[in-house]
Amino acid sequence: MADERVRVGPFPRERQGTVDYMRVAGRRSVVHGLVEFDVTEARRRIRDREAATGEDLSFTAFLVFCLAQAIEDHPHVHLYRDWRGRLVQFEDVDVSVLIEKHREAGPIGVPHVVRSANRRSLASIHDEIRAAQDSPSEGRLSRVERLALRLPGPIRRSIWRLPQVSPRRWRRLAGTVSVTSVGMFGTGGGWAVSPTAYPLQLTVGGIARKPGIVDGEIVPREYLSVTVSFDHDVVDGAPAARFVQRLKELVEGAHGIETDA
Repeated sequence: MADERVRVGPFPRERQGTVDYMRVAGRRSVVHGLVEFDVTEARRRIRDREAATGEDLSFTAFLVFCLAQAIEDHPHVHLYRDWRGRLVQFEDVDVSVLIEKHREAGPIGVPHVVRSANRRSLASIHDEIRAAQDSPSEGRLSRVERLALRLPGPIRRSIWRLPQVSPRRWRRLAGTVSVTSVGMFGTGGGWAVSPTAYPLQLTVGGIARKPGIVDGEIVPREYLSVTVSFDHDVVDGAPAARFVQRLKELVEGAHGIETDA
């Protein structure tokens, strides 16, 4: 038998939470829509802003800002169904985002909740995300969380059933909607489809440069791949489509960037 070169190490304790989350989220009635947004204008304004102010505006902050405004215009996509069959709607849009942090094993995404994003300016959301990225304590497991990950699987996974059991407690723990940016670790276009425990999630892919038509002319444009995931138990196709159209208008119109600059 040939000598195998293999390295065996312990499974990272913090990854157990992800495993539990995906198992529970995969059982929900989630519908995914794969869309493209033309972000040429938004990226141009971000570059112009950086040239004028020296500040690199967070693209994630821009997407969070647009998402929260689109939900404000279409609140029917911002619903939870609790264990008694009632619909629960929150006025504040609390957005869970992934913050890239560097660990010994390499960069990972850790969740951070931007509270009341629908009542915030783009600048304040940007400042909060940058502060979270720079904070050494962001994403570190507390002693209680480390102990919780040692519990038996059925008990651990009960935490991720909170959206159906108690939406209010889930909101305090993890926000009301999610933006997960798988494209932040690579380049090029492409979509990702992921289970989610939220009634609404944006999975942000990469940005691809493609031909587009502007004023009847074929010109190079930049297109962002986005997967929009809905809980079909509470949101139907037509309202979801209207929400996506509004989100597309805000993103492609570079909503808020010029004002905050």
